[in-house]
Amino acid sequence: MPIPNPIAFTIFNIDIRWYGILIALGIILGTLLIYKRAPRHGIDSERSLDFILICVPIGIIGARLYYVLFNWGYYAGDFFKIINLRAGGLAIHGGLIFGLLTAVILSKIWNYRPLDLLDLAMPAVALAQAIGRWGNYFNSEAHGGPTNLPWGIIVDGQKVHPTFLYESIWCLMLFALLMILDNHKKFAGQIFLVYGILYSLERFFVESLRTDSLMLFGIVKQAMLFSAIVFVACITAYIFLNRHSNRAGKIFYGRHSKYTGKFKQ
Repeated sequence: MPIPNPIAFTIFNIDIRWYGILIALGIILGTLLIYKRAPRHGIDSERSLDFILICVPIGIIGARLYYVLFNWGYYAGDFFKIINLRAGGLAIHGGLIFGLLTAVILSKIWNYRPLDLLDLAMPAVALAQAIGRWGNYFNSEAHGGPTNLPWGIIVDGQKVHPTFLYESIWCLMLFALLMILDNHKKFAGQIFLVYGILYSLERFFVESLRTDSLMLFGIVKQAMLFSAIVFVACITAYIFLNRHSNRAGKIFYGRHSKYTGKFKQ
């Protein structure tokens, strides 16, 4: 891949960067997807916009705070550097933590089941990630180590792994899978947990290739550690909710048998 130009165009002497355009595009398409599919999850479409208008800004703030926290030595004492999003520097884990936590709180306030809202949101999140990751390409960031693979990108004169591309492709496939599962899900929270399992699996291995990872205590890649924890937690929750769903189904059929004369195992 050639060396990208981070500037898409200039208007009124203001440089408009691809990074912002792609993130905005991901948010817009994710919003349209949520708005259209909200009634399938028992959520009014107009109310889904209220969720988005609150959760997305808080998620972006969380993504920035998370990134700044783990790069404090670079940002300390420079407020304008901290708030300068145009140059990049958003951590998806921070965005997910802040955004999804806000969604859960709002669902409680507005009397919706949190798991229904999370199931609705995750395909849109995966789609937005698949698009937004290309912003890293134009900023020449979030890349891996040296490689001779033909799809490597040039950064500082060296061909390196395009880890943004690996994650973008994975998230696009994850989006397709979640959309299919959403039409056949067995229990509330299944879509959310499948996202957590599969995204964490991918991120753990892709993060091992990256050279610009956020570090914990200077020795552990925090994204790898966080992904491992989320992977185990989501696997455990999936098994529990799936078994609970199966038991509930047997109880339902057993009660139904009093009227049909049949009992289904």
